[in-house]
Amino acid sequence: MTTITTTTRTRITITITITTMTMMDMTIEPGGRTGEHVTGNCSAGAPARRPGGARAGRGFAAVSVAALLALAGCTPPDEPEGLHILAGFSPLEFLAAEIGGPEVTVTSLTADGADPHSLELSPVQVGEMESADLVIYLSGLQPATDEAVDMVAPAHVVDAEPVARAQLPADDGPPNVDPDDPHFWLDPLRFAAAGHEVATELAALDPEGAADYRARAQALEADLMDLDGEFGAALAGCAGATLVTSHEAFGYLADRYGLEQVGIAGVDPEVEPSPARMREVAGVIADTDVLTIFFEARASPRVVEALAEELGVQVDVLDPMERGTGADYVEVMRANLEALERGLNCPG
Repeated sequence: MTTITTTTRTRITITITITTMTMMDMTIEPGGRTGEHVTGNCSAGAPARRPGGARAGRGFAAVSVAALLALAGCTPPDEPEGLHILAGFSPLEFLAAEIGGPEVTVTSLTADGADPHSLELSPVQVGEMESADLVIYLSGLQPATDEAVDMVAPAHVVDAEPVARAQLPADDGPPNVDPDDPHFWLDPLRFAAAGHEVATELAALDPEGAADYRARAQALEADLMDLDGEFGAALAGCAGATLVTSHEAFGYLADRYGLEQVGIAGVDPEVEPSPARMREVAGVIADTDVLTIFFEARASPRVVEALAEELGVQVDVLDPMERGTGADYVEVMRANLEALERGLNCPG
């Protein structure tokens, strides 16, 4: 057994214990704190560094990650074709592929079907972040990704969080959502704005392809504006309607189209609602003549179905698209709209 330890100039300590040529333990300790302990299988290989060595500005920490992965016996995988984009989770993966087109290879840190909130990065994924041409993530959603970005300091990064919170030109103010709600992609106009941020960064990376990236961002914006028009027309008579959901994942959608979201649970789906909260939501359902309680795709409907049976209302599914399935964004959003049309009690 061999142990390798290095401390970076930014007080990040990386320890790798090699137990076999294909397994390793890696502990990352930012700022002198006890770091997250991750066990990773190196048999898939650590990504190879692109020609030209370390990029300027990445610092010692990034080089150390790649070097220690190599010492641990990780075999580099095949180099991706074109630019390599690393996305935090499914909606950002879709955005990267749409804007990047055939010039890019896109990899998601979060496997299809997995919960992005609880993502834990393997050592190979940390190395992949170091070698990627562009990293797209949403700070605050995935703590492991936030820490890895701070450690690796990629030269080209798009953090979608500023777009999620910004006032868009067509709006009177910033979004009226819970500060902990990350689901900005459920607002088509805000998602389109994030696409332009990706195009800008790709243009800086690949000036020869800049016109193509910007054209794709414009085309995506046109599609998303059409989608927004479909929502606006279908829900025009629903202003002020109560949208009861299993948890508060639809604040951005509700804010865009004038709905009042009431979540059985809060923004964190892992927090079980208290009996007092269940009584409160039952009162709202009775007072506002709610017809349907919506639960998330790929989540247990147990609590929702029990409450719906007690109150004599229907249940239906809305998809927040956190857990990737490979489905097209626009198709899923249209399925969400159909569910809203079926289930909302619209006063207009």
